[in-house]
Amino acid sequence: MRALIQRSLQATVTISGEAVGSISHGLVVLLGVEHEDTAEDAEWLAGKIHQMRIFGDADGKMNLGVKEVGGAVLVISQFTLHASTKKGNRPSFIRAARPEVAIPLYEHFMSTLSKEVPVQCGVFGADMQVALINDGPVTVWMDSKSKE
Repeated sequence: MRALIQRSLQATVTISGEAVGSISHGLVVLLGVEHEDTAEDAEWLAGKIHQMRIFGDADGKMNLGVKEVGGAVLVISQFTLHASTKKGNRPSFIRAARPEVAIPLYEHFMSTLSKEVPVQCGVFGADMQVALINDGPVTVWMDSKSKE
């Protein structure tokens, strides 16, 4: 399971011009599910994200997590995080999980995360537009397979 995490001041996801998810302060998580991912991957990633200390404390040092600053998380499904560009110029998405595998894991990830912080989301598989004000900018890449 891969995630691109962005600290944001404000973020909204819209579908056909209608806002379906919005946060005022917190994290935007673009989430990609691989066909070999499990519930353990979702739980590990959710745990790391809500505890990640990437918000400034009183001294301006990144020492606080999203929960500590009263923030929320906007989760957007994004199979393209599993793109392979090894051959040619057209990305291959063969490693991305099919919906019957990806949807339950995406939902499990959000359910696990929502036990700790407020969570908003887009619609799995929809054509979405995401608008955000990236704070910092602070952007972190995580992969549950490498656990770096």
